[in-house]
Amino acid sequence: IAMRILVLLLFYHYATKNAKSYRTSNPNFILIMADDLGIGDLGCYGNKTLRTHNIDKLAKGGVTFTQHIAASPLCTPSRAAFLTGRYPVRSGMAALSNIGVFLFSASSGGLPTEEITFAKLLKQKGYSTALIGKWHLGLNCNSRDDFCHHPLNHGFDYFYGLTVTSLRDCKPGEGSVFVAGVRAYLATPLQLIGITLISLEVLHYIGFLRIPRGALRYFFLISTVLFGLLLIFFYTFRYLNCFLMRNQQIIQQPLSYKNLTQRLTEEAIQFIGRNADTPFLLFLSYLQVHTALYASKDFKGKSKHGLYGDAVEEMDWSVGKILDVLEKWNLNDKTLVYFTSDQGAHVEEVSSTGEVHGGYNGIYKGGKATNWEGGIRVPGLLRWPGMVQAGVHIDEPTSNMDIFPTVVKLAGIPLPKDRIIDGHDLMPLLQGKILRSEHEFLFHYCNAYLNAVRWHPGNSESIWKAFFFTPNFDPEGSNGCYNSHVCYCYGRLVTHHNPPLLFDISRDPGEKNPLTPETEHHFYEILDIIQQAVNNHTKSLHIVSNQLSWGNILWKPWLQLCCSSIFLSCYCDHESEEKLNL
Repeated sequence: IAMRILVLLLFYHYATKNAKSYRTSNPNFILIMADDLGIGDLGCYGNKTLRTHNIDKLAKGGVTFTQHIAASPLCTPSRAAFLTGRYPVRSGMAALSNIGVFLFSASSGGLPTEEITFAKLLKQKGYSTALIGKWHLGLNCNSRDDFCHHPLNHGFDYFYGLTVTSLRDCKPGEGSVFVAGVRAYLATPLQLIGITLISLEVLHYIGFLRIPRGALRYFFLISTVLFGLLLIFFYTFRYLNCFLMRNQQIIQQPLSYKNLTQRLTEEAIQFIGRNADTPFLLFLSYLQVHTALYASKDFKGKSKHGLYGDAVEEMDWSVGKILDVLEKWNLNDKTLVYFTSDQGAHVEEVSSTGEVHGGYNGIYKGGKATNWEGGIRVPGLLRWPGMVQAGVHIDEPTSNMDIFPTVVKLAGIPLPKDRIIDGHDLMPLLQGKILRSEHEFLFHYCNAYLNAVRWHPGNSESIWKAFFFTPNFDPEGSNGCYNSHVCYCYGRLVTHHNPPLLFDISRDPGEKNPLTPETEHHFYEILDIIQQAVNNHTKSLHIVSNQLSWGNILWKPWLQLCCSSIFLSCYCDHESEEKLNL
């Protein structure tokens, strides 16, 4: 009997060891990123009115990070940091101007070829890799078919999605994101031109001022041409910039939002099925819930929060389908699943009819485009059955840059030695081997400008956050920059602070009460330590090409992709034709 018991124990020991080895050897990765989702939009973070049962199930089965920080409060730089594990300023993916993202498919800027993504490293290890959904990190450099910034040039075997982003301009009837800019920069000049033309014509007519008719006609012609170009821009934007690609081929131009989330989900399910027997990395990058909002008929009008809520609930359905297919292929134990958002909710998003199209950032101040907590504190969920304990909450500061070293190390790949990696491997924290975050400092950039610094001392529970400048909310007293649609990073649009504004967000997560030397005895000592960290961080930066310079973000006709003759308004729908043939 004793011998039988011993044999059974040895069998259990080796079976457990082998099972663990099976899970940890070349695990699969499903990295899910929402767009502009607020941390307060999910049930697992306290929402009581939106139905996010599948995302909540993911949280219950794994770890919930309560202080998960996006490396930037804007799409393009945040995604660059996520893929590379580095602050976007290191790769030139942080703008010096107010425009901090790519707006045109025919821009020449993008994630530099020399940057190393986790997809590139895993592909070299033999993983199948796919990006399904939004890219927003550039397309071409010098010609319309060099695809230097394309996902396939950054380690992905398969791509199905948008190279730029979903904008109001992409969906007829949803208005334009450029209206605020036109109103701010062009409305007054256009009015002045109009008034000047009328005044000159009147003065000429009454004989008070003689102006050659040719000059008046020339002036009027130039004004008409400029106004016509503006109209052409608004009309053609959707055709030229809102298209769906499969690998390097456009399959739908302009993009159709009909059942789009369902199409992305089906592509993800098919990719998992094709690779059920081989290691794979899937980056599922939803277009939801960035405007233009959309929802299929099965979800439209079903939530308590209008079209925004419908879109969130449809995305939750999609997450459920991904979890179901892992169950179907018995891949749960060998697959790490991660869910996040690229930044906080866009609180200024309100439709022309007054419906709120932005999300909810909970108790946190501000939103997208700001480094207040509402702009950078995002959902962070990670599940890996048998390897990560279920139902755990981690309150330590973590970053979306941490995914790079975590994924790379789990795949058995050494981290690059020729560059600074700002992220840290999350597994020691996830498995309880360490109790403190390895991020003593986190640096918060507004475009390329260092905006704030977070300090979590090793000998304290406090988390200090110092702001060197803050955006001017408009209207005053509101929670965002509603008149300009987003907040900006310099000039008259911000207020600089000397000494910096200081908060202890462990006690004041809503950033309502800045500290003073009277309320915090170590006020100047804390700021001195933060400034020393800034000095050390600044020394680690190198001059790189600015990928978001005006020269790189402006539209270039010779880079424009079109699936038909440009004179036919760049129209094709191979996507629908394929489905009809099937």
